[in-house]
Amino acid sequence: MEIHSAVYLISSPDYTKCPKPDRPEYAFIGRSNVGKSSLINMLCNIDKLAKTSGSPGKTQLINHFNIDNSWYIVDLPGYGFAKVSQTQRKQWEKMIEDYLRKRENLVSVFILIDSRHSPQKLDLEFVNKLGKWNIPFCLVFTKADKENQRTVSANVKDFLAKMRETWQFLPQHFVTSAVKKMGRDKILGLIGTMNQEFREASDEKE
Repeated sequence: MEIHSAVYLISSPDYTKCPKPDRPEYAFIGRSNVGKSSLINMLCNIDKLAKTSGSPGKTQLINHFNIDNSWYIVDLPGYGFAKVSQTQRKQWEKMIEDYLRKRENLVSVFILIDSRHSPQKLDLEFVNKLGKWNIPFCLVFTKADKENQRTVSANVKDFLAKMRETWQFLPQHFVTSAVKKMGRDKILGLIGTMNQEFREASDEKE
């Protein structure tokens, strides 16, 4: 699958203000500074679609991007949270949880994990949270070009091994580099398949 047009649509303070849930939607989330904006830009082949920033915590709302007028990419705030007040953090957590659990057209969540690091408690906790909420997700290991391949492979393997301790089935995972466009075709291929399944399911309901 190839993306022909990608346009920023709206930023919403909670899921009730999001666009009408009439098409498939894929949310991207990860710890602050995991390379989320770079990955979204790489998938859409547009350099400055999602705003990249050196300062963590830049994304603070639910950001929708209209893709080919037929599906949405959603950029969510990071769950590592930048240095913000306890109140602000609680608001963000509630906004993210409500969106993930109540947004009816959300097909899957792409959880971004920095491939340069060994398994992080924060990532594993978030993955387990989605499991508890029965929300489908995939893992995207980012920044694979910033470290040697042996280290990246070991970190990915260790993360999946950690998950195996409590998970019977592991989700699909991708190793990516925004710089080298690595993993792009595979992720878009999966989204293409899920879009098709979403439409078939919608047709059956009608």
